[in-house]
Amino acid sequence: MITVPVASVTRRPRAPAEVEIRRERGQREVFCGLTGIVWLHRKIQDAFFLVVGSRTCAHLIQSAAGVMIFAEPRFATAIITDRDLAGIADAHEELDRAVTRLLERRPDIRLLFLVGSCPSEVIKLDLSRAAARLSATFSPRVQIRSYSGSGIETTFTQGEDACLASLVPSLPALAADAPPSLLVVGALADVVEDQFRRLLAAMHITRVDFLPARTSRELPAVGSATRVLLAQPFLTDTMRALEERGARRLPAPFPLGAEGTTAWLQAAARAFGVDQAVFDGAIAEARARAGRALERHRATLAGRRVFFFPDSQLELPLARFLARELGMEVVEIGTPYANRTLLAEELSWTAEGTPIVEGQDVDRQLDRCRAAAPDLVVCGLGLANPLEAEGLVTKWSIELLFTPIHGYEQAGDLAELFARPFDRRQRLAV
Repeated sequence: MITVPVASVTRRPRAPAEVEIRRERGQREVFCGLTGIVWLHRKIQDAFFLVVGSRTCAHLIQSAAGVMIFAEPRFATAIITDRDLAGIADAHEELDRAVTRLLERRPDIRLLFLVGSCPSEVIKLDLSRAAARLSATFSPRVQIRSYSGSGIETTFTQGEDACLASLVPSLPALAADAPPSLLVVGALADVVEDQFRRLLAAMHITRVDFLPARTSRELPAVGSATRVLLAQPFLTDTMRALEERGARRLPAPFPLGAEGTTAWLQAAARAFGVDQAVFDGAIAEARARAGRALERHRATLAGRRVFFFPDSQLELPLARFLARELGMEVVEIGTPYANRTLLAEELSWTAEGTPIVEGQDVDRQLDRCRAAAPDLVVCGLGLANPLEAEGLVTKWSIELLFTPIHGYEQAGDLAELFARPFDRRQRLAV
């Protein structure tokens, strides 16, 4: 038996324009966009990410990825030295030598990303020009692209956005008379991608591509017949670049939880003229499994109060999932950036009166969090340990990017990520 949360059927959807989003500007607590390499290098199997940065950048990626140097990961750092900073050495010549050595050693690389960092931007190293120059040398064997992973003005998920946006101009053109096709955009674990492909095929939607693709040889063609479903809410630049190529976005919430996944798939079904009975039959078993998996965690989470610090831009979809499907009370939703267009459906499902704060003034937000004394705080690593020391229960927001959480089959795993901190606290108290 599946219990449908009352909140999912009684709340009137609101127009996104009705939802107030308060802006804060002050000191922030965020990771930089280089962190996106940790999941992107696993997804694109013949790509390599060369960070042009400092030893600090190298240590960050190495520790975040949790791999040893001798494991031959598909990322590395070209370290900017004092000679580069002082202008004694030509940084472009040094970079050319580093890339040449890398491609000689790793002939399996077919797509190379030059990733900018805070240090490379400070010294005004033009990586887009370097990528064009190196492409002329190594094309067609290796495609070379560049993007910025600097944390000066961005949050860590925007690294993925910048990476995917850098690919869009070079995607093949879809023929003008091509039939409509679906493009799912946003890095997903391979198992999740396979699940979505099977569900869409059961609806007879078979012309489906994913960006990023698993290899550079599978990059999708794009044109006016392309219909886009975003899997992540932080892909503003990527979506803008796709629209410039003629693609059209299908408005939808994001596929987190059973309700979000159903509405997300429904957007595709509607766009491709899928009969409602066919749609219901395609999703019935998977949705039922998701409902049973979520029910196991409702006893732990229902009625608990949750507070979101801004970190990943996933905060609004996650808050919707916790409130509507698990019965949690959302005290505040902090998010680094809220694109009202991409988040329109999520905003329409947000409970009236829920404070939404875009940007951050971390001291003020800490004061509000302490005053509210929530049962759970979702925040970045830099805040989690101090808040735990103060007696609050926390969930690392970055774990929600490293773990498969999209779709029906992962709905229970997503709920468990929020239930686990309470289990940990209970075990430590014994």
